[in-house]
Amino acid sequence: MPHIWPMTKLIPILLIIGYGLVMYWFSAWRTRNELDARSSLLADKRLKDLTDRFADAVGVGQIRVHVYEIEPVNGLAAPDGRIFITRGFYNKYRQGEVSAEEMASVIAHELGHVALGHSRKRMIDFSGTNAVRMVLATVFNRFLPGLGAVIANFVVTMLAAKLSRNDEYEADAYASALLVKAGIGTGPQKSLFRKLEGLTGMGGGMPAWLMSHPKTDDRIRAIEENEAKWKLSPEGG
Repeated sequence: MPHIWPMTKLIPILLIIGYGLVMYWFSAWRTRNELDARSSLLADKRLKDLTDRFADAVGVGQIRVHVYEIEPVNGLAAPDGRIFITRGFYNKYRQGEVSAEEMASVIAHELGHVALGHSRKRMIDFSGTNAVRMVLATVFNRFLPGLGAVIANFVVTMLAAKLSRNDEYEADAYASALLVKAGIGTGPQKSLFRKLEGLTGMGGGMPAWLMSHPKTDDRIRAIEENEAKWKLSPEGG
């Protein structure tokens, strides 16, 4: 029965994809519980005024933002569509290191991840890259026994980083468009990117092709290229 051989080869790949889906849903469930336990609704009038402008721009009643009670400086779009900024990031804003408009650009970026379906895409990417890792490890082990898994992990890490950077560029573009439509412009978005390494305490020593986020200069260049295509000034005029 010649059709049985391909199916037997596919079964391990299908199992890996299924395992990836289960792990993703488990991670999403665990993340949701963590966020429920350690977050509260943001109550800041200045930021609410800005997010109300976003809501008007996209035609929704309101945009709810939550504060996640951890110190690292970050923003987060949860798998269930909620938007979070960390307490550490909010404290930078309260201390004057980050302006309200710059903080709003973070919220706009996370809204981009939600609007563009990146959580669902990450689930597919995670499952797919696991399958690719297994196939590559099998192939490489034929020629380099013992090293196949190492090479496969390296290749898949580069692939996952590339997919993540693409998502970040897309969310940046969405945020730029939203900031312009809300009358804020992209100036705060770019100025925040210039501050990020100092705010997060993370340098840029990692090779670009292994980074999950694009480099600052590349992100700003992409925003300015979009502005040129849209024939808009950086201030959204």
